[in-house]
Amino acid sequence: MQIPSDLRYSNDHEWAKADGAVVRIGITDYAQDALGDVVFVDLPKVGTTLKAGEALGEVESTKSVSEIYAPVSGTVTSVNDSLTNAPESVNADPYGVGWICEITTTSSTDYDALLDASGYQALTNN
Repeated sequence: MQIPSDLRYSNDHEWAKADGAVVRIGITDYAQDALGDVVFVDLPKVGTTLKAGEALGEVESTKSVSEIYAPVSGTVTSVNDSLTNAPESVNADPYGVGWICEITTTSSTDYDALLDASGYQALTNN
C-alpha cells in the first residue's frame, strides 16, 4: 500500500495536497483497494462550499458505494472530469490521475490538522 509522505490524510481515507490555498483531494490507495473496482465517481459541483467532514461526492465500486468527505473547508474550484469516462483511474493511480477535486480554502487549520504519512500508516495498521 502506497502512502506518499508529501500528502496529508483524513481518518476517512481521503488524501490532500496543498498548493497555497488550493487543496487537491482524492481517496487513498487503502480506500481504493478496499472498494475494489471503481465503476462510477459522483463528483461535486464547482462552486459548492463545504465544511471539513461534509460529504462531497461518492465512489461506486463493484462491491459498494462509499461517500467521499471533504478533508478541508472551502469552495470546490475544480473537478477531475476525466473520471466520468474513466472511473477506473481511481484504482490505477489514486494519487495521480485519479484525483477527485480541488478545494480553495481560506484557512490552513483543517489541512494542518490532517494526519501525516506516519499517522495514516498507524491508522491503517489498526
